[in-house]
Amino acid sequence: MGALELRESVLEYINTADERLLKVVKAVIESYQEEDVVAFSVEGKPVTRSEYKAQLAGVKMEIERGEYTSQEDLEKESENW
Repeated sequence: MGALELRESVLEYINTADERLLKVVKAVIESYQEEDVVAFSVEGKPVTRSEYKAQLAGVKMEIERGEYTSQEDLEKESENW
């Protein structure tokens, strides 16, 4: 069975599914999407959606703690390079 036939078959199930089955299908799809590669590190390693979200959460916490360099400070620092 090819992709087109599978898609049609799955759509038939979805179109007649109850809420429980739809929740299971949604959870599977979301889990699948979390493992999609959405970026690459500076070293060229793939970064999945879940890894990316975790990195963003970490950076947000750093910003909230004031752990960042302002544009002004960066410009002053770069004068010494």
